[in-house]
Amino acid sequence: TLFRSLWQVGAMAVSADTKLMLSVGLVEKDKNGDVLWVWCYPSVTAELRGLLLQKCCLAHEHKVLHPFLFGQYKRTWFYIAATHMQDPAPLKPVTNFWIILTAKDFNPEKYAAFAKILSRMYLKHGNPVKMMETYISVLIKGACQSEENGSFLSADYDARKAYLAGSFKDIVSQFGMETVILYTALMLKKRVAVYHPQIEALQEFTRVLPALVWHRQDWAILHPYVHLAMEETDVLKTCTGYVAGFTDSEVSNRTDLYDVYVNLVDSEITIAQSAKEAMTMGKLHKDIGQLIVQSAEDPEKTDSQVIKDVSLKTREILNTLASFANSVPEHGKPTITFEVLKQKKLAPATENFLYHLAAAEQMLET
Repeated sequence: TLFRSLWQVGAMAVSADTKLMLSVGLVEKDKNGDVLWVWCYPSVTAELRGLLLQKCCLAHEHKVLHPFLFGQYKRTWFYIAATHMQDPAPLKPVTNFWIILTAKDFNPEKYAAFAKILSRMYLKHGNPVKMMETYISVLIKGACQSEENGSFLSADYDARKAYLAGSFKDIVSQFGMETVILYTALMLKKRVAVYHPQIEALQEFTRVLPALVWHRQDWAILHPYVHLAMEETDVLKTCTGYVAGFTDSEVSNRTDLYDVYVNLVDSEITIAQSAKEAMTMGKLHKDIGQLIVQSAEDPEKTDSQVIKDVSLKTREILNTLASFANSVPEHGKPTITFEVLKQKKLAPATENFLYHLAAAEQMLET
C-alpha cells in the first residue's frame, strides 16, 4: 500500500506538470550585441519565438537587465529570467543570457525558482544538455534535486499562493475610494490598461487586480507586459475584458485599447468616454468603495483577508441579482430580464450596474 500511495503521488506530479509546462528556451547576447535564440525543448512556434526575442531585447534596450519578467500571449504564459555574465568562462563570447519557460499556468514564483536553477546549470556547464535533463525531471517527477544548484519541488508552489501574492493593500493605499472604479471595471469585464515605465512596478500592480473578482479566479485576463506592437494589440483586442500592462506612455492615446486607463506614476484613473455610461457610479459603488478602504486600512487584516471581504460583498451582490430571476434552471445560472430589473425600482446607477453585471455574468436574458 505504501508503494501504491507513493506511485499515486508521483502520478499526480506527472499529470500536473506534464499538462502545464510547455517549453524551455535559451537566448544569448554576445559581445557584438547580437541576440540569438540558441536552443529550445521541445519546440516553440516561430510566432511566439519572435515575440519572446522581442521581450528580451526591448526589456534590455535601456541597459537595465531585469532579473525576471512574465507575461501572456494567446493563453500561453512566458517567464523570462536574465543573467549577466560576470565571469565569462565557460561562455566566453556571451555577455547576457535568458532562460525562457512557457507554460499554461500563472505562477511567477514557481517559474522564477525553476529558472534560477536552470540558469545556475547553464552558467556552470555552458551547454543546454544538463538543463534539458533537469527540465524533463520536473516535467515527469515534478521535482529536481542538486547539491550545487539547489532543489525544486513543483508542489511547493500552489496556484492560490500565486493568486494571493502581491499587495492589495498597497493598491488601496495608492488609490483609496477610486479603487472601486477598478472593481467595477473588472466586475463588468471591461478593458483596463495600466501604465508605468518600470516593468517590475507594472507587474507587481497588475497581477493583483484579478483578485478583485475572486469569484471568477480567472488570471487569464492578465496581460502584464504588453508592447504597442500590432501583433500584440490585435490579440488583445480579441479578448472580452482584460488587465494589460504597458511601459510605453503612448498607450494613453490608444483609446481603442481601454475602457479604464491607470497611470501608476501620477496615481490617476481615467474612464474612457465610451465606457462612462456603463461605469456610472452611485450609492452602491460608494458603499463598496468604503468597504474596500475600511478593510484595507485595518492593520489587523492581511491582504488575503481584505480580498475575502471584497469577495463576500461580491457574493452578496450576485445573490441579490440571482434573487431577481423568475426561475432557476436545473443546470446553469439563473437569468433575469431588463424588465424585471425595472420593476425593482432601484436607484438608476444601481439598476445600470446590475444590468451590465448580469450581462457580464451571462445572467441576462436577451
